[in-house]
Formats: sequence, structure tokens, C-alpha cells
Amino acid sequence: MKYVLLIYQGPTPPLPGSDRWKALPEAEQKAIYADYKEITKATGVTPGLPLGLPNAARTVRVRNGKPEVKNGTYLTEGAGGYLVFEAESMEDAIALAARIPAARLGGAVEVRPAEQYW
Repeated sequence: MKYVLLIYQGPTPPLPGSDRWKALPEAEQKAIYADYKEITKATGVTPGLPLGLPNAARTVRVRNGKPEVKNGTYLTEGAGGYLVFEAESMEDAIALAARIPAARLGGAVEVRPAEQYW
């Protein structure tokens, strides 16, 4: 079965370029990048496209038939990325999600089974 893992950075992540990121030792920055790279190479993983930083996002809603555009993310945490993981079980997907750096650095990873609706 395929699972979609939605990666949320959280409100206080050490995003590249941020003050929190710059405060991390270079070795830790490299380790975080290495962790993400390792995950994208794991068997069954199809990495998603890289998402831009949350401040570059625009959220669109339609109200009374007209689009309303808000600067920023829909959720305050902001999605940091996603991947698709083909695995035997939800437990396997959860185990992979626990390896994603965002899950330990103030964010979270949402795991959803992929469904075929049409």
C-alpha cells in the first residue's frame, strides 16, 4: 500500500537561512541534510518536489464565488514537504516518519494511506 507522509516544520523549526538554523553547529546542519537524503533513498520512497519556504506560500480560498488570496501557509506550521512511501503496513510508514528530522525538531509528520477516488 502507498502512504503519503506530509512533513510539517512546526512553528519553531531550524529552517535553512533562519536564525535558528544559523545557530546550529555546521556538523548538525550537515547531519540534518544527510538524514533527509538517506530517507529519500530508502526502499519504497518516492520523494516529493521540494517546497519553497512558508513565507513564499499563498493560500487561496473561494468566498462568494471570488478567490481570496492570503500571504503565507494555510496552517501556521506550514508544510515543509511530502513523500510517498510504498510499505507493507501503517506501522512501517510510522517508523519511516519517525526518522524524518522535522518530527524531532519541533514539527510533525502526518501519515495518510493513499486512496484511489477516481
